[in-house]
Amino acid sequence: QVQLVESGGGLVQAGGSLRLSCAASGIIFSISTMAWYRQAPGKQRELVATITSGRSTNYAGSVKGRFAISRDNAKNTVFLQMNSLKPGDTAVYYCNIDRVGYRHYWGQGTQVTVSS
Repeated sequence: QVQLVESGGGLVQAGGSLRLSCAASGIIFSISTMAWYRQAPGKQRELVATITSGRSTNYAGSVKGRFAISRDNAKNTVFLQMNSLKPGDTAVYYCNIDRVGYRHYWGQGTQVTVSS
């Protein structure tokens, strides 16, 4: 049974930082490309960052230079370090498995709220 459990969200002032975590189970984590998405109220879910099994990373232009995705294969966990947060980063953040047959699995998400 595949499960994704996100945590680490919260309320932070603009300019602050948060570190999100996503614990995955039921998959061979080490060979999976992992991704973080976010969805703001009234908007579509958007891709924020990805990390491959070889630790290559890619970022949306809006977060490049501020966010960093990483992974710990021993703990089946992917992280998203978010620095210099802006009110526009306010959203529910989700992790996802970027592999054929697994992309429909989603966790409950974690709320990030950035106040101005």
